[in-house]
Amino acid sequence: MASVLKQYKVRDWMTPNPITISPRTTLPEAHQIMKEKRIRRLPVVDENGHLVGIITLGDVREASPSDATSLSIFELNYLLARLTVDKIMTRKVITVTPDTPIYEAARLMLEHKIGGLPVVENGRVVGIITESDIFKMVVRLAAEE
Repeated sequence: MASVLKQYKVRDWMTPNPITISPRTTLPEAHQIMKEKRIRRLPVVDENGHLVGIITLGDVREASPSDATSLSIFELNYLLARLTVDKIMTRKVITVTPDTPIYEAARLMLEHKIGGLPVVENGRVVGIITESDIFKMVVRLAAEE
């Protein structure tokens, strides 16, 4: 199977044209997009479409207030509604290109303990490859053997 994996590229299994957001997107808006689209990560792009960060469902949860806060629910909602993703996104994003071998993308995810990688070409996000995509590939290839 290892030799089979080496022939596949990220482009063969990535989700093309992923949903992206702007750095000025509020945390509640990002969370709503993730819930509606049933996704766990959103690449953050500037007005020119260049990748500037990524935000995950885990980032959103960590930014949510603790039950131990002394603020009222109204104060919390007001503050959260103003919090933009550029304040909490990961800025140093590990990326791959469409021509990256699939096994290299999987290795990067394992090494850095992350569940997905934006696929970037000429500075623009053209796709996203996730652990779910790689699981689908493994299952499909195993079924073909």
